[in-house]
Amino acid sequence: MRTVKAFFAEIANFIVRAKKPLIVLGSFLAATFLCVGLADGVQKDWGNIQVTSGMINATTVDNEDYSMGYKLYVPKSATQGNPAPAVLCLHGYQNDHETSAGYALEIARHGYVALAIDEFGHGATTIGIAARGWVNHKVSNVNYGWESEADKTYSFISGPDRYKVMMNFSNIDFFIDKYSKSIDPDTGDAIVDENYIKDASMGGIAAYTWLATQNFVDKTKMAVTGHSMGTWAAWSVSAAMCDAQIEGVDVTPRATILQAGEIFKTTRDGDGRMAYDSDEDSVADIYWNNPLLLSAKYDEFNMFRDYQSPPNGDLVINGEPSRNFLNPGTGEEAEWNKTFHEDFALGTSVRRNLYNTNHRLLTHHRAAIADTLEWLSLSSGVSLSLDKTNQTFLVKEVLVFVAMILAMASAVTFIMLFKHVRWFEPVFAGIAVRPEKEKKGWKWWKAALLTMAISALTYPFMTQLGHGLFPLPEQVFSMTIGNGFLVWYLILILVMLGFTLIPWFRKKKKGVLDTDFVDMGMARDDEAHKHKFDWALLAKSAIVVFAGVIWMYLQVVISQALFQLDFRFIWPFFKAFNGARFLQFLVYLPIFAIFFILNNSKIFAGNRLPGTNETGFLSFIKVWWKYALCMVGGILFIILLEYIPFFAGIGPGADLVFSTTFGGPFMSLLIVFAPQVIVFSLICTYCYKKTGNVFVGAMLVAILACWIITGGSAMMYSF
Repeated sequence: MRTVKAFFAEIANFIVRAKKPLIVLGSFLAATFLCVGLADGVQKDWGNIQVTSGMINATTVDNEDYSMGYKLYVPKSATQGNPAPAVLCLHGYQNDHETSAGYALEIARHGYVALAIDEFGHGATTIGIAARGWVNHKVSNVNYGWESEADKTYSFISGPDRYKVMMNFSNIDFFIDKYSKSIDPDTGDAIVDENYIKDASMGGIAAYTWLATQNFVDKTKMAVTGHSMGTWAAWSVSAAMCDAQIEGVDVTPRATILQAGEIFKTTRDGDGRMAYDSDEDSVADIYWNNPLLLSAKYDEFNMFRDYQSPPNGDLVINGEPSRNFLNPGTGEEAEWNKTFHEDFALGTSVRRNLYNTNHRLLTHHRAAIADTLEWLSLSSGVSLSLDKTNQTFLVKEVLVFVAMILAMASAVTFIMLFKHVRWFEPVFAGIAVRPEKEKKGWKWWKAALLTMAISALTYPFMTQLGHGLFPLPEQVFSMTIGNGFLVWYLILILVMLGFTLIPWFRKKKKGVLDTDFVDMGMARDDEAHKHKFDWALLAKSAIVVFAGVIWMYLQVVISQALFQLDFRFIWPFFKAFNGARFLQFLVYLPIFAIFFILNNSKIFAGNRLPGTNETGFLSFIKVWWKYALCMVGGILFIILLEYIPFFAGIGPGADLVFSTTFGGPFMSLLIVFAPQVIVFSLICTYCYKKTGNVFVGAMLVAILACWIITGGSAMMYSF
């Protein structure tokens, strides 16, 4: 009885001691779900759209069963008695179905059914990118699909070649059979059972077929749209469903809409429609109705600028690929934002629009979405239920973003609750008062500039090295973009160890060792712990961090279960794991944790600023902006290097300074990566000031970063 009384007395004392943070925690939680609830109202158009999520069961050409994640938007006007046109939405590389939500939501609000899916290796889909299949690949010059294998420029996809082509899905000709098989380099014979393309649509064909079977869908008025990688999948879906019959009805897509897509050589068939000549004859058996290409002026991927270095402009629109795509009449110039061969009923209309944005933001561009809606209406012959400029998707996006920030803030607040539990008090001991260890003036700036320089110099090379070239076992390290960051972190770990251990051993040899583990933020400030790595402090810090992350994770799970929304902004950030992704999380986390612990030790403890242990908002800002600059400064330099010449009309910096190999995925994600690092710097600064050790902040951002990488982005294999 005494034990029970003592327990409840301790709980009561805890509540009294932690009254303020508990109130703050409750406020964060309430605000988070208020935002999510409002976002759910927006995505359902306040009852005018039924939104459902689930899994589509399908089978590959190799008879491998898999499940494909989806989100379906059905306007209440679409019924069995009044079926509506429907659109399949396909996302780009490193994204998932929710990235298509801007287009999907507005398509549904304007009277059409929209289906957004998780393609192979993305989101909740239970099969990896490798199930798409790889083939012989043209690694020199540009392949638009009409070259022959006679020029000997095709090779197997492996090792260094994978590095060259990891993102170049375009250079795989997915329509001509002789190109869709591996070619023996010695004999020239096709190797039928090896490296062939299994499903260029990455699940899109199965999803389109499923969509066509829904009784509220008008099968005769369907379309497909995709972004980036999803444009190649969209081409494939449209090709596969050309003249296809489902339940006795022709389900050929009435439009193929490409968001930041690549084009390849086509012809016009006898009726004037865009066609693909699969037999190298005059008439093709694959064609596309009413293709619309939405191009970003500042697209970081050269393949989506028709392999030109400058921004999309007159050079691109009048280039051979673009002229072939638009196929203007004799003597007529190709133009942006102009419809050629206009006959939507016949399907000959073709158009290429240009928007003042970049590759990634085209998924959230109001004008591009408005033009898509108009094109769908013209192609299907069905009027929009609202004006094309009437859009609300950005409201939902902002609300979910605010919810994400609040959830992270609540995780930090939850961690700080443990300050009021006696067993965890050493974790929150505060910064050791050692003014002689503080750095100021040029001494601090010299270390900070070196940190930023190393980050900037290594990022473009190490990330791309990890993205296919570095010999990581892909069956174990299966996150493709994650491997880029993994290799970058590994090299930075080696650099940081070098800067720490070499001076350490030199001083130790001379007997003038003047730095202990307290100075590194890795031990308690007492004689029993300061001269050795404090494993107990690490363990206790890990417990409180994992508790805070679980608190945040539960919010994500509840949000997905009740509202079908995870926490994100433009890019997938935080979503619930399936089994395979959780295993990947466990694989990558140790390296991420080591990196951030060493990183925080160098930036916060090793290069500590005067006033770091002071309280108050202004004192926080005074030191935070410098710590943030250390963490993100190198990345900001790469951003400036990439975009200043781009916006000046010269071309993306990575393409100009290095090569096109270093452009693309790791450059385009900088616009979401840099803000992420800034948020991480806020968390790390706050945690360091509150605890005095580097473990809490480092492990928290390591888990968050690893969660982002493994939660929904591309997997080569799934288990």
